[in-house]
Amino acid sequence: MSYRINEIFYSLQGEGYFTGTPAVFLRMSGCNLKCPFCDTAHEDYTEMTPLQIAEALRTYPTRHIVITGGEPSLQLDQMLVDLLHDDGWFIQIETNGTNRLPEGIDWVTCSPKPGPTGEISVSLRHIDELKVVYEGQDVEAIANSLPAMHYFLQPCSSPRYAGGSNTAETVSYILANPHWRLSLQTHKLIDIQ
Repeated sequence: MSYRINEIFYSLQGEGYFTGTPAVFLRMSGCNLKCPFCDTAHEDYTEMTPLQIAEALRTYPTRHIVITGGEPSLQLDQMLVDLLHDDGWFIQIETNGTNRLPEGIDWVTCSPKPGPTGEISVSLRHIDELKVVYEGQDVEAIANSLPAMHYFLQPCSSPRYAGGSNTAETVSYILANPHWRLSLQTHKLIDIQ
């Protein structure tokens, strides 16, 4: 059994509820969606067994892991979740929500994106944090269909916006709809991975 791992690195969580938290990032390769604003090169990978992953992770001083991608639900399984818990990890996943997840993940961050037909399809039973990349879409319909404990809007970084981002529009929306919170990609703002 092996997993296609794009990279493992230690940094601060740059987005959402855990912004500023030291975490190990386990980036899995591959995705089932092709978002036009995707800023992650996740195609390359190294095949790693569960024990190789566990050994690599043990070298870091934190026990907060963010499993991300691409789309990690394409590979993450119960065996790896159980192994990480046995090693004392708090497991956070960042997913587009299109696939079911193994049991026992401690924190689910869902960032839903439209599929090839333009529809958002989410298969999750539980969401702790809903993080929507804001492009002016009907985010209330998304929030109403995906109940979560915390709701974040993140400006879209795209060349189609003047200055590369629609931050001003996102802030205006949040001020008019205060059940949302702002999520910035702080890791990019402070130039860390």
